[in-house]
Amino acid sequence: MKIKLLSVRNLVQIFFLFVVLKIGYQFYGFVRYCETTGKTPFFERPPGVEAFLPISSLMSLKHLFLTGDINPIHPSGLIILIAILFIAIFLKKAFCSWICPVSFLSEFLWKLRRKIFKSDFKIPLLPDSILRSLKYLVLIFFVWVIFIRMDLVSLETFIFSPYNRIADVKMLMFFSDISTVTLVVISILLILSFAFNNFWCRYLCPYGALLGFTSIISPFKITRNITSCTNCKKCSKVCPEFIKVHSHKRVFSDECMACLACVEACPVDNTLEFKLKKSRLKFSSYGLAAAILVIYFSFVSYGKLTGHWENDISLHEYMVRIKDIDKPIYDHNRGRIVTDESIIIQ
Repeated sequence: MKIKLLSVRNLVQIFFLFVVLKIGYQFYGFVRYCETTGKTPFFERPPGVEAFLPISSLMSLKHLFLTGDINPIHPSGLIILIAILFIAIFLKKAFCSWICPVSFLSEFLWKLRRKIFKSDFKIPLLPDSILRSLKYLVLIFFVWVIFIRMDLVSLETFIFSPYNRIADVKMLMFFSDISTVTLVVISILLILSFAFNNFWCRYLCPYGALLGFTSIISPFKITRNITSCTNCKKCSKVCPEFIKVHSHKRVFSDECMACLACVEACPVDNTLEFKLKKSRLKFSSYGLAAAILVIYFSFVSYGKLTGHWENDISLHEYMVRIKDIDKPIYDHNRGRIVTDESIIIQ
């Protein structure tokens, strides 16, 4: 009997889900402490919250290219982004299927639908192709704005702006004081994620587009042994991204998330493998899980050991800024061009 590969992936997903929930709980406690000026229990600010500031992290990435320095405003966000890109370069979009909590929720929803209705609701090929291009259009927009239009002065104006200094707090307040429009949009996305496999990830996520584009150069790919393949097509039937695995010798698709569902479904040993081309070097589910964890936490450890994990914003500054967070300088459109008044705060 085959080892259930997906159970290993699910354990990794659940581990990272608990990490995210812990970060969210800690950060909420930290913000409440700042809001009440110390009248509630104290929580350390978890640097991992910066993983949810992808635009700021992309700007920090370009800033790194231009200056060679990791800026001190949201350094852990940049470290995590580089770790995720590194995983994609070597292990396809494994971040999406093994780590990302949004993908985990999406997968839970469509698997629930499959269990209830015993079928997949697949969008026809042409509209599917058009919809899949949307996430790349969003990615192109961000690349154009950040990597082409913005010079060093523009980058630093945003990075060190009052708005960006507490962008993590603004993000929390966006969800804790959610508007009706936002709630409706999220509800629609949840319904669509229930109806269609990985709707957000497949059609709208610019992060997924970035990782998909990067993963094309990954040396590890799902590889099919044509000689032993029985053409049963079970691999294609179980692929959550509807890739026709049975028709490829090596799967180059930018949608492949290295979930190993196809490998698990293959009835013939050593016929489908996640491996290097023309090499015996391959990953089982345990090996892939270990590789993902080692890469991710190696970058986290690097950030901590080199002092590029905690930001340089003091607790006092957070308290002052959170108290004044409704002022125009903390508006996204105005805050990025207003001269920082941190010298007054300090």
